[in-house]
Amino acid sequence: METFTEFKPLVKNPYFHQQREKALSQLDINTIDVPIKKIIKSFSNLPYCFTLQSCYGHFLYDNQKNPNNVEPLPNLDSISKVKYRIAYIALCIRNNQHGRMLLQELKKIPSIDPDYVQFGCADWFWQNQVNSYALQVEPERYKRKDKITVNFQEALHIEKVRNEFFRRLEKIFDK
Repeated sequence: METFTEFKPLVKNPYFHQQREKALSQLDINTIDVPIKKIIKSFSNLPYCFTLQSCYGHFLYDNQKNPNNVEPLPNLDSISKVKYRIAYIALCIRNNQHGRMLLQELKKIPSIDPDYVQFGCADWFWQNQVNSYALQVEPERYKRKDKITVNFQEALHIEKVRNEFFRRLEKIFDK
């Protein structure tokens, strides 16, 4: 995320309800990447949170040029370079008890692999929507990029981390 910044504390937002209603009315679940539709729907059901944007994270390589590819990476030694489009979820969280509890749960997600998962803010989201946060799967050295090129072995690692990232997000709703 090109405007990724460090974590900012929650602030007062008297317009949260109106902003949430507007965001939910504009949400077209059919535009969400299929593997994460359930997660986005689950966040939409929380009265103290709403999603701003999301992406499953896409891998492009030799014969795979579909920018919305959600297929697993193949087990091929012949692939040398992989273009990766960042996996992330951007959320707005209400500054109340439930919102603070959700924030604490989200802060734990980078423990999957701190070199590949970041939790913080994105300046352009925050400027439009206070209390917006971004969780992303991206090598730390590229944390301010939306797309990168990595070698195949690192792409496999990113894929593994991305898959666990979304599993952990799903587990939040199992509690």
